[in-house]
Parts: sequence; structure tokens; C-alpha cells
Amino acid sequence: MGVAFTRSATAWLRQRLRASEAVLILLAVVIGGAAGLLSVVQGAVAHLIQHLLFALPIGQRLSATPAIPVLALLALPLGGGALVLFSWLTRARSRHMVDAVEANALHGGRMSWSDSLVISGQTILSNGFGASVGLEAAYAQLGGVVASVAGGWFRLRRADLRILVGAGTGAAIAGAFGAPLTGAFYAFEIVIGAYTPAAIAPVAAASLSGVFVAQALGAPSYLVDATVGEQVRTHHYLLYAGLGALAAGIGIVLMRAVAEVETLSRRLPLRASWRPILGGVLLMPLAWLTPQVLSAGHGALHMDLEYGVPLSFLAAIFVMKSAASIVSLGFGFRGGLFFASLFLGSLLGQLYAGGLGWIAGQSLIAPDNAALVGMAALAVAVIGGPMTMAMLVLEATHDFALAGATIAAALVASTIVRETFGYSFSTWRLHLRGETIKSARDVGWVRTLTAGRMMRKVERATPAAMTVAEFRRSFPLGSTSRIVLVDDEGRYAGIVQTASAFAEGATPSDPVGTLAIHRDQALAPDADIKTVMAAFDKAGADEMAVVTGGGHVLGILSESYVRRRYAEELDKAQQEMFGEA
Repeated sequence: MGVAFTRSATAWLRQRLRASEAVLILLAVVIGGAAGLLSVVQGAVAHLIQHLLFALPIGQRLSATPAIPVLALLALPLGGGALVLFSWLTRARSRHMVDAVEANALHGGRMSWSDSLVISGQTILSNGFGASVGLEAAYAQLGGVVASVAGGWFRLRRADLRILVGAGTGAAIAGAFGAPLTGAFYAFEIVIGAYTPAAIAPVAAASLSGVFVAQALGAPSYLVDATVGEQVRTHHYLLYAGLGALAAGIGIVLMRAVAEVETLSRRLPLRASWRPILGGVLLMPLAWLTPQVLSAGHGALHMDLEYGVPLSFLAAIFVMKSAASIVSLGFGFRGGLFFASLFLGSLLGQLYAGGLGWIAGQSLIAPDNAALVGMAALAVAVIGGPMTMAMLVLEATHDFALAGATIAAALVASTIVRETFGYSFSTWRLHLRGETIKSARDVGWVRTLTAGRMMRKVERATPAAMTVAEFRRSFPLGSTSRIVLVDDEGRYAGIVQTASAFAEGATPSDPVGTLAIHRDQALAPDADIKTVMAAFDKAGADEMAVVTGGGHVLGILSESYVRRRYAEELDKAQQEMFGEA
């Protein structure tokens, strides 16, 4: 009796979730709270490892500590060894693990619990042992997988599941930064790939829930506590646009450098899985020079903004932090460039303001303001999300004028990166792995609509050696419009139009294969719908055969049907975007 009641209640709840937006919002609130909790736990574990390894005082950030004992620097290669061992135990190197961006772009929001725990563990170890990577990737991963698993259990539609995954990741980021607007726009721009009316309420509710839980647990916020230097004036927008352009160029160089160092490290005469140990060794001299290069850089960012330091020192930190991040990621440590790009951007902004002042002989923009704008601009160049970073500055300063200048710089940076490079850091790494996505926009349905799934099956193809006279008897006018032909070995030999066999010029004794068209043009069964449409355009064909790699005919596909299916899917995606599906 109890089991039957549970099943019926579960079925009713699933039905309500699929039919009611209000119930979906309530689920998003629960998931947002869980994502905020997981962010607090992951951050606490990583910081505990840092305090134990580097003997940090209570409340001290690793990157803000004055100096690190030489023996403590051995934690960096030891961390590489711990990462190697963890990856071996979890078989991480032998499996393809999907993050939230890839899941939403290609897999309809479906993520794996086990893979996400591995990604989180790798990131915590990398950050905890001091590598120059952030924890934001781990936060977003677990926030996304909580949503994915819950949505899968409730059998949500593809569009609703994608929204829920975005809500979970946004809540995780919002909880870490104590910034609900930042988390919500992170979900829209980076994980969902669009601002959709149907997603606004669930994402906003989840982000608020994540912040509430994190603050209730007393977790420290990553949000920069900043004050505005001077009032932003109209002509400052042009100067900040120049900062955005500079940030775009540096962001592209940074992303390419990570890929080049990763390629170089794989060519070294040692096992690929042991690269983090060597990376830890290379980080030791940088960390000995200044601890600011270690971990994500939260403490260093706050410290450099609070205390005025010479431009030469800022420039040195900028170069060393860039090198540390490139080495960490290029040699196999797990993590991202989210907070590292914020830290580097703040340094870039201060250097930019100082450089302009030196050229002009007077201060043109306040260094504090330039640091905040540069922080957002470089993060946009690397991570993406112009409004995400603008909201981060707004929630840090509560100054709308500075947020407006930030939007200007962020849009310049975003436009230049899109035009000249085309990828964010996450999609760039996917591109290096062979994927073609450039955002989290849902393109998975394109890949599922293949020629093999859309074709009309051909049970028995017609021999090309059949005479025209026999063909006329077998296929009278009006019985069919086109016939697929095969040769003596059963391989594709072209398509013959029925009407052409009845034309005056056709000789009854000739093989019907002499009338065949598109002999060398066919579709592979795994070709997606965009590839199929391009093939129709190139061949100028109305129908094409679907053929295996060995040349055997599977079916036939018409251009009109393909374009109708494409239009239907686009219309469906549009309805889902506006919550009308």
C-alpha cells in the first residue's frame, strides 16, 4: 500500500513539474540552496588543505600571505602527485567528462554524478595544493549536476532541464560571490546561452537561494569590497573602451598560451599523466618570489586594491601570475581562469590608468575604477558574459555609472574576441578536443537529426544493369518518382528519375544505369541536418541516397523533407525559449 502511494505521489509530482512553471521554480529554489551549500563545502575543503600545507593563520588567504617557507613550496609538486594518484584511482584519464556548458550545448543538460565528483575532486586538489587555478569550475560542476540529476529523476523536458542546469550553476557562483545578479547572468550567458523569458524566474530564484544558504552558513564572499575612485564622466567611456580592447588582446594571448604549453608539455619525454608533478616544480620559483601567484588570487586581489603599490610591482605580479596560470593549466592541473582573469584584469586596469597618466602628465582615470573595469573586461575576454561581469562590478560598488563604463569595456572586449578568436576559454578547450560549439546554446538537436534517422528506408534497390524496357514494366509512370540503383556488387550506382526512362530519347535496350544521376554524391548515415542541407545545396539535388561507408544503400532523403524538419525544430526551439512549448 505504501509503495503504491509513493509511486502515485511521485507520478503526480512529475506531472506537475512538467505542467506548472510555479512548481519548477520551487524545484529551482531547492536546487539553488543545494548548490550554495556545495559551494561552501568545496571552498572550505580547499582552504583547509591550504591552511594545513602552508601553515596559514586563521582567516589568511594563501595569495595574501607575505612569504612561504621554502619547504612548504614542496606542496606544489606533491599536489601534482596527489592529482596524478586521484586521477588514476578514478580512471579520469580514460573517460570523457562533460561540464555544464558542454552538457547544455550538446546533451540537453544531462550530466554524470560520478564524473562531476571527479572534476570537483581534481579542482579542489589543484587549488588546495596551491596551483594557480580557481574553484569556480568545481562550484559550477556540482551545482549543475544536482540540477541535472533532479531534472532527470523528474523526467523534465529537454528545455526545462537545460534551464534547471543553468539555475544550478548560477546559484553555485552566486553563493560563492554573494552576488545573485552575477550568478543569474552567469547562468544566462555562459551555461544556458541565451536570455530566455522562460528561464528568468527559475534562475533568479535559484541564485537568491544559493546566496541565502551560503550567507546563512557564514561563508566568506569572493565579492570584491571596492569603493569608487571618482565619478565616471562621458569621455571616460572612450578610455575604458580602449582598456576593453587591450583586455581582449591579452585574453586571446592567455588562452592560446595555455593551449600551446599544454601541447608542448605532452611532447616532453615523460608520461602524460605525470605532467602535474613537473608543473608543480615549475611553480615553485614563482611562488618563492611572491605567493600572489598561488591559488585563485582572492587575497592578492583584495590586498592590491586596498594598498597602493608601484606600477613596476603590479607589472611583475601580472607577468608572474599569467605564467603561473599558464603553467598550472598547461601541465594538467584542473580548474579554470575565472578568478585568475579577474585578478589579472584588476592589475591590467591599474597599469592602464598609470600608463595613461604617465603619457598625459596627469591622471585621466582613477586607478581604482580602472582596476574594476579591467577586472571585468579581461574576465569577459576569457570567460565571456559581458553582463555577468558588469553585474559583478555593480554588486561590488553599487555604482551604476561605473557599471555602465564596465558594460562599454566588456562589450568592446567581447566583440573583439568573437570577431578575431571566436571562443571563450571553456569552448576553446572543447574546440581543441574536436568540438565545434562556441557557446552553450542548444545545438544538440542538430546532431541528433541525422540522415540515418530522417531517411526513408530502401528495402531493395534496383540493379543498374536492368534494361530501360524492364524498368518501364516494373515502374510505370506515376508509381514512384525516383529509384535508387545499385551495381552488380550491391553498391550505390546513382538515382534514376522514373520520367527519364519514359522520355523519347531513352533506348529500351540500354541499361537503366545510363540514365542515373548523382552517382558520386550520397549522404553518410551519421551526417547531421546542417551537413545534409549543405550537401543538397552543393549537389543541386532534390533527393539523395543515404549510403554506408562500404557503398551499400540504406535509404533515400528528400531536400524538402529535410528543410521542413529543420524549420519545425527551429520553431520548437523558439517556443521553448519563450516558454510556449
